[in-house]
Amino acid sequence: MSRTVSSWMLSSARNSIVLQGKGRLYSICIPNRSKIKWKLFFSKTHLYPAGSCSSDNTFSLKKVFRHTSTEEEHFSFQLSPSQINDILRAGELSHKTLDLNGKNANSVLRFESNQLASNTPIEDRRSAATCLQTKGMMFGVFDGHAGSACAQAVSERLLHYIAVSLMSRQTLEEIELAVECMKPVLPILQWHKHPNDVGYREITSQYFENLRVYWQHLLDLDTEPGFSLEEAMICAFKRLDSDISLEVQAPQENELMRNVALQVAFSGATACVAHIDGVHLHVANTGDCRAVLGVQEEDGTWSTLPLTRDHNAFDEFEIRRLKREHPRSEEKTLFVNDRLLGILMPSRAFGDVQLKWSKELQHSILENSSDVEALNIYQYVPPNYHTPPYLTAEPEVTYHKLRSKDKFLVIASDGLWEMLSNEKVVKLVAGHLTELNVQKPQLAFEKPVNLGYMHSLLLQRKNQGTAALDQNIATHLIRHAIGSNEYGEVDQEKLAAMLALPEDLVRMYRDDITVTVVYFNSETIENYYRNN
Repeated sequence: MSRTVSSWMLSSARNSIVLQGKGRLYSICIPNRSKIKWKLFFSKTHLYPAGSCSSDNTFSLKKVFRHTSTEEEHFSFQLSPSQINDILRAGELSHKTLDLNGKNANSVLRFESNQLASNTPIEDRRSAATCLQTKGMMFGVFDGHAGSACAQAVSERLLHYIAVSLMSRQTLEEIELAVECMKPVLPILQWHKHPNDVGYREITSQYFENLRVYWQHLLDLDTEPGFSLEEAMICAFKRLDSDISLEVQAPQENELMRNVALQVAFSGATACVAHIDGVHLHVANTGDCRAVLGVQEEDGTWSTLPLTRDHNAFDEFEIRRLKREHPRSEEKTLFVNDRLLGILMPSRAFGDVQLKWSKELQHSILENSSDVEALNIYQYVPPNYHTPPYLTAEPEVTYHKLRSKDKFLVIASDGLWEMLSNEKVVKLVAGHLTELNVQKPQLAFEKPVNLGYMHSLLLQRKNQGTAALDQNIATHLIRHAIGSNEYGEVDQEKLAAMLALPEDLVRMYRDDITVTVVYFNSETIENYYRNN
């Protein structure tokens, strides 16, 4: 298996066409269950300006794990089981909600998350936070393209915009007064982050100032009560995208801020954010990340409830929407080769001002920027670019009232869904839950406990495979996404080969993958209906 895989991969890599210039054009082979899909995409190395805080990979791999080129003299796909686990588990994040008086009154029991890089650095981002001035928790997955800058900025800022949109007028006034008096500001969110989930520390102050302008705008509206949750999410998405566009147009004395603003605006990101408050679940989606609910029926069987639609050329609603927004003369050029204007797979995204601004504005901004090439910003106006904007960050918001049979929510970037179907993902999570419950250590010690008895217990647990089970469900999903064979079982040789792929080849076989799984507290949900 591994010899066949490695020879095919190396042959593909060494014969691939590379176009020199500001981006490389690849033919991408992405296994999708029993079929192979080939598509074209532009990739770029994202450069951080000198002095900036590089939000590089969520984790970095030791050189022994990852080759940098197919031209290395001693190229090998062999990884030990421990190396495989080190790679897969490096980005793991888990959090259990706090108990109140010994009881968990939150409908979120816990969440588990992980990500695996394909691009260098990884272009996916994730966020999770508890709202402190309003109710609920939020979880987001962000899939960047043309670099990681936009996904990084959106992951840092969007949840704040949503939280501010939900605040009462009184709370907004208290926060504004604290800022005016230079007093400590009430914390808005409690973040749940991986240690390596860092951000642009140097420009946090600018982000805060623009967030303040937004809440001042909300105060000027003089409306009470404020937005519904759906309205808040839509308004937050659109406002942040507008700020991203305006920040790059505003004069900047600080070169670092100017460069970051350019990178953020000229790269792009799709986003899927879930807000959970008691039994009320809202999911806002822009692009082709996806949210799927795992439901356990009364007879014990599992079903799948999708909460998002992929916004791309394969969605009839999106095709009709774009046709309504542009002249009939452009109907045949809106989607070319299943891409928006022949360029972008998703039809909704943050950033990507190349598909939103006029040609004149793009030229004006880039002409006045000295470091465009150093920042690796791709300058290209597609043919048939007549009536921008062609792209929007406005999300579709889905509301679902949680039931006790709703057990978990999976939010993931398209890197997962290209490899696994919705049904397969729910089946894997459900099976993992069952295995964990079966394999919980039942340590009813005999008294007195002796070493022989302890040894037999440990052997029994080892034979049951407890040690081999991924404790983090997101890791379990990623392992199956890249390592499953045609029978749905993990092939260790295939898994090792997919993880050892060199940087100049890996993107041909898999995308960045980010997964967050949120488990619901059925008891809390049942109590809600019992009390209401």
